[in-house]
Amino acid sequence: MKYRRLFSGVLAAGLASTSIYFLVGAPGQVVAAAEKSDAAPFLGRWDLTLHAPDKEYASWLDVEEKDGQLVAEMVSRWGNARPLPKVDVVNGELTFVSPKEEEASPSDLVFRGRVIGETLSGTLNGPDGKTWQWVGVRAPALQRDKAAVWGKPIPLFNGMNLDGWKMSQPGPPVWTVRDGLLVSPGHGPELISDAKFEDFKLHVEFNAGPGSNSGVYLRGRYEVQIETDSMSEPPSHHTGGVYGFLTPQPELPRAPDTWQTFDITLVGRRVTVVQNGQTVIDNQEIPGITGGALDSHEGLPGPIYLQGSEEGHVMFRNITITPAR
Repeated sequence: MKYRRLFSGVLAAGLASTSIYFLVGAPGQVVAAAEKSDAAPFLGRWDLTLHAPDKEYASWLDVEEKDGQLVAEMVSRWGNARPLPKVDVVNGELTFVSPKEEEASPSDLVFRGRVIGETLSGTLNGPDGKTWQWVGVRAPALQRDKAAVWGKPIPLFNGMNLDGWKMSQPGPPVWTVRDGLLVSPGHGPELISDAKFEDFKLHVEFNAGPGSNSGVYLRGRYEVQIETDSMSEPPSHHTGGVYGFLTPQPELPRAPDTWQTFDITLVGRRVTVVQNGQTVIDNQEIPGITGGALDSHEGLPGPIYLQGSEEGHVMFRNITITPAR
């Protein structure tokens, strides 16, 4: 949808004094109106939690004002950050819409919320037809005032069993250890480390079979992609990218059935990804969480999580983390 200026004898006087703009959907249809000043409390990045009847979902929202227009990006329960077709503020209430096609829902999800103190909260019509509650807090900057001092490397995978890890749900299929290798199940559970970390260096060796897809979630929130099946998708969805946000540059050729390495440094929300000895992401900021994150509490330490819910099989070995002291 596009923003349009509407002028008439009555509106012209109003515009001169209140700086009102209108959001227009189908031709000639006024969807909403908002005063620019009303939008100020909602601008910026928000870490959201959606409270469904059966569980909580991590989500993320970024609201900005560009050229006098409100725009928003969202990471919903899964997938990548994407622009929203509608966002507006009326009488101190924020409304934004996530299309049904993105949500596996019979109808668009309409979020309504207000800022109360430091919290943004409200309701939405859930895809199950029930009313869900949601709450958001401002995403932390995660800026560090001094350089990291590194501790001792810690092996996360012992090559024999799943000690130190847990699966997100029971199988089958399940993660297995074969010949000293950790093997993803394909359309199964995620694998989550028991230990949690804040800033760290992570070394991972992986081998992705043909037509397979996995990823390494840092602090359980930011996915560094592993795939051999996403050539037609955006570059940030390719191996070495931070899913939906950061593109590997250069992007290395796909190499199914080949052992590769990641050396990943995460300090605050700045990440460096070295793939097979070559830097593909160099100290860039990660704006927000990836869909499928364990939670949206970006200011807290979190686990390493290996994705097992996607297609095919990926093998891992020599997973070692060096935390900052």
